Amino acid sequence: MSVTREDVLKTLSTVTDPETGKDVVSAGIVQGVVVKNGNIGFSLEIDPKEAEAKEPLRRACEEAVKQIKGVLSVTAVLTAHSDTPSASRPAPAAPKRAPSAQPGPQNIPGVKAIVAVASGKGGVGKSTLAVNLALALGHLGMKVGLLDADIYGPSVPRMMGLSGKPQVSENKKLLPLEAYGIKTMSIGYMVDDSTAMIWRGPMVQSALTQMMSEVDWGELDVLIVDFPPGTGDAQLTMVQRVPLAGAVIVSTPQEIALMDARRGIAMFEKTHVPVFGIVQNMAYYEAPGSGEKTYIFGEGGAKRVAEELKADFLGDVPLVPDIRAGMDEGKPIVATDPGSKAATPFMDIATRLAAKLYEEGGARKPPKISIS
Repeated sequence: MSVTREDVLKTLSTVTDPETGKDVVSAGIVQGVVVKNGNIGFSLEIDPKEAEAKEPLRRACEEAVKQIKGVLSVTAVLTAHSDTPSASRPAPAAPKRAPSAQPGPQNIPGVKAIVAVASGKGGVGKSTLAVNLALALGHLGMKVGLLDADIYGPSVPRMMGLSGKPQVSENKKLLPLEAYGIKTMSIGYMVDDSTAMIWRGPMVQSALTQMMSEVDWGELDVLIVDFPPGTGDAQLTMVQRVPLAGAVIVSTPQEIALMDARRGIAMFEKTHVPVFGIVQNMAYYEAPGSGEKTYIFGEGGAKRVAEELKADFLGDVPLVPDIRAGMDEGKPIVATDPGSKAATPFMDIATRLAAKLYEEGGARKPPKISIS
């Protein structure tokens, strides 16, 4: 039996907000329930000052809906505003409270398009893809920047072979560090790599905002943002503060990773960010010499999810020792050997992404070039 919107609302009506004593449905804070092939998304409209206090309520709502038979994934987000009427009540004739002070998306001067590279969980090779994708777009003739937004686990400095603190320009903005023709920014440049980032939500949001708005990126065709894994406060900060052209979702083939990928897609759909497509990382291992493929983590899972959710499948990236070694040494494969077989998947994915950006008007059409 398929899950319906009414099933979700009925279950949510059993979740009580301890502060008000009302269930979340009758309190009118449930926004736009989305039900798609067993994947559920909705938001809770709150005062932005209560974001941290309402996090347990958000988790309680997610856990309640997960118990519905037939539900595959649940994504609940906290929001301070909405463009649509509430899922549980009609739109009011007039606002019941003053407009939220939450800042809306702000363009980054000189940046034509901003693309998120995201995953629902860590350990799927998201940063590896973000770095090589940025480099591949550069090889296609684009001016590219790379923002490492993973506050708790910044890896771009190591992967790009960069270190040192950013300089400050005359207009008091941070100057990106550059390698292989790509401008980069990361919290990793400002803290020691052995320092544990024991930061709470507001500190993370502040750091992310500064790295977006207080960096002199210059003129860029595209800024690739290596998103933190998951669907929490940091991700919502990015979605709410910058006008994303779209998102690329990274997953591995096994079901446990695909469950989280579905949540990531649901988050972007709920926040009205286009999903450009899904990339399947660690798709297979190809034995040297024989060329025999071994599907260590299962076969074709991400492609099936793309078909299920009607999203584009952007391509497979196999398990290749040269890719891993290059990232550890600060020598990404697309930078050091762009014409190699190992770099080809990244070049193919970049070509598909560039075409989507051109269609959307977010970047100029890349020239056709050959790499020898």
